[in-house]
Amino acid sequence: MARNTRVLAALAALSLVVAACGGSDSNTSEGGLKLVKDGSLTVCSDAPYEPFEFQAEDGTWTGFDMDIMRKIAEANSLELEVSVQPFDGIWLAPAAGKCDVVASSMTITEERAQAADFTDSYFDAFQSLLVRKADAETYTTVESLAGKTIAVQTGTTGESYAKANATESKIQSFDEASAMFLALESGQVDAVLQDYLINKERADKQGTSAVSAKFEESPESYGFAVEKGNTALLTILNKGIKDLRESGDYDTIYNKYFIG
Repeated sequence: MARNTRVLAALAALSLVVAACGGSDSNTSEGGLKLVKDGSLTVCSDAPYEPFEFQAEDGTWTGFDMDIMRKIAEANSLELEVSVQPFDGIWLAPAAGKCDVVASSMTITEERAQAADFTDSYFDAFQSLLVRKADAETYTTVESLAGKTIAVQTGTTGESYAKANATESKIQSFDEASAMFLALESGQVDAVLQDYLINKERADKQGTSAVSAKFEESPESYGFAVEKGNTALLTILNKGIKDLRESGDYDTIYNKYFIG
């Protein structure tokens, strides 16, 4: 998600985990590739977060991020495994031995890059407002929400954007995206501020809300995160992204979720 911050506290917590555990229990192959489970690419994700990561009716992990991860895993003869984790501080999960890589529609930021290594960008995003349909023509800017309550997800860049730009509004943070949507529908909050495509997915599927504003002046780039110094895995991931773009598979996956 365009999700962010709390780096110093998270780093302090991580140092305690690593000190107590003696580092992660990763297995190292002959090629120097560290994996938490032999034969599998284990992915941490704050799911569900449609259309990027969620489970199909049969339990299969799907979504834009998951389809890319599965393609990269298969290209390296690995099984895809998913570990659901809360988003706040999720970029530290590989260093704590919880997974190999984070794929969670996560924006690359300077602060996060101090604690994790990121792949090349694989997706561009921006923030937006989701409101109840009846309010779609009223709340079209951050300023129009002065005195109102805006929902954001904890630890995200949406939270940071709201705190920096919606200074006349009340900012209410939620741990999960689903809780924000429920709060909007119940009238507990007046708007949800987060990534455009997530809000659009909700509006299109539910029909009770609408995207009333897009903040395209502040673009963000998503990346996959690995433990600092895990260059072997980072190389595989970057090659995977590049190969998917060159083969046309990236466009096929993109069109599956975002076109039509």
